[in-house]
Amino acid sequence: MWIYQKKTEFPINITSPDLRVAKALMAQYGGPDSELGAGMRYLTQRFTMPDDRLRATLNDIGTEEIAHWEMIGVMISQTVAGSSLADIEQAGLMGYYTMHGRGVYPADPNGVPFTASYIQSTGDPVADIFEDLAAEQKARVTYEHIMDQTDCEQYLAPLRFLREREVVHFQRFSECMNILREILPEPRRPRARG
Repeated sequence: MWIYQKKTEFPINITSPDLRVAKALMAQYGGPDSELGAGMRYLTQRFTMPDDRLRATLNDIGTEEIAHWEMIGVMISQTVAGSSLADIEQAGLMGYYTMHGRGVYPADPNGVPFTASYIQSTGDPVADIFEDLAAEQKARVTYEHIMDQTDCEQYLAPLRFLREREVVHFQRFSECMNILREILPEPRRPRARG
């Protein structure tokens, strides 16, 4: 089903590590609106979509989100790998270090582990696609918030790429809403009682 290329979707080479940024990136690695959550959400929702075009879009975007999750993991890993305990403590990551060392673990910046409860899948195509539109906007704004925290191009270049992909995904899900309008019957309207 998938072909894995042994390279990230966008090149990453963090040689000027900033643990504050690594901590912020954890929002996109293991938080409720993370790339992991998005990938799992879309790959789960695809099973109940009423049209091959919708299923294909969710499959494509869900797969790409897993590639984005990998990119965030690489950025965190490259940042944390050579850090000292003093740097880890200064960044507020001692609790994380205590449990995970310099490993990459799906948790948010506050140390809250990823949970499947972050994944929305109602089985209703309209509700799910609206959820996906909102998820892409939340991811875009999260990337912008992370970008506000650094002026280092080694972080900004891949973050700009990831933010732009969120915009493209939003556009693709907008196309899905148009398909749903074509193929689904008009919703029943409640009768006025008088």
